[in-house]
Amino acid sequence: MLTLHGYFRSSAAYRVRIALQLKGIAYQSAAVNLLAGEQRSAAYLARNPQGLLPALELADGEIISQSPAILEYLDEQWPTPPLLPSQPLARARARALAAAIGCDTHPLNNLRVLNYLTGQLGVDQAAKTSWYHHWIATTFAAIDGQLGSAEFAAGDQPGLVDCYLVPQVYNALRFDQPMGAYPNINRIYANCGQHPAFIAAAPEQQPDAPAA
Repeated sequence: MLTLHGYFRSSAAYRVRIALQLKGIAYQSAAVNLLAGEQRSAAYLARNPQGLLPALELADGEIISQSPAILEYLDEQWPTPPLLPSQPLARARARALAAAIGCDTHPLNNLRVLNYLTGQLGVDQAAKTSWYHHWIATTFAAIDGQLGSAEFAAGDQPGLVDCYLVPQVYNALRFDQPMGAYPNINRIYANCGQHPAFIAAAPEQQPDAPAA
């Protein structure tokens, strides 16, 4: 069985959980507490020398790190249902939307960057929040008009873009990001919130989530 090493509120781990649920792949969770620094433990660094989440451990003990690589692996090994549209241009557009979040936005706003801002650079809370909101707004404004009117980000079935978009919106809401200017993003997020795979993958449903 696959083992997903992650943290309940890690956006990158959240992406992978969504894909696993969409494809109906059985897996077990292994919690790595980011706030406690467990990603820097010798045991975890032996699995992923970068000390980042998630890491997918295969049944034979092989490890895949980096969520884009994990998502590609899952789609190649379990091609049904697919995470990408069938047509090459639509596939390229879906990858571009996912990259706008995964490459241009999330790396600037993840926990280690925010901690560096407030720790080593001495940025106060207001400035940190301003930083966060700026980069989210920059990307959301750019992609909202590209999403169209379909039920999900790339059509009538959820896929790769939704795997990236939903965790980013979830985090934006945690940081009180103004969302009124993004009607397509809000619609897709609401639709995903009714889908069983997204419900099962939600942070609050994970074994390491604190009790309410």
